[in-house]
Amino acid sequence: MRIKELSERTGVSARLLRYYEAQGLLQPRRQENGYRDYDEPLVEQVEQIRSLLGAGLTTEIIRAVLPCLAEAASSRYPAPDFVSRVRQERSRVAERLEHLTRNLQAMDDYLDALVQE
Repeated sequence: MRIKELSERTGVSARLLRYYEAQGLLQPRRQENGYRDYDEPLVEQVEQIRSLLGAGLTTEIIRAVLPCLAEAASSRYPAPDFVSRVRQERSRVAERLEHLTRNLQAMDDYLDALVQE
């Protein structure tokens, strides 16, 4: 499929899809005329990328994690330094979640106070 179709199917702009490619997150095939050609499995891969970005992971971490996701059921284990990097990233995301949870609670408290007036 062409980039426009992938964009429509995933809700991700063509510009962002090209950025993902530049970051090494997507690897479409190239036709003889230079056009990108996206295989069906890349639809799910784009959705995974969006989900991981939404969780707060960096493109660098995602680039390293994507192959592991594709082979999660295999017996291939990542190197210890990679596991350490993912643990650090997980801690960062957990801290961010705690901060967001506090902000959400503060907003709820504020709204409750407004409604009681």
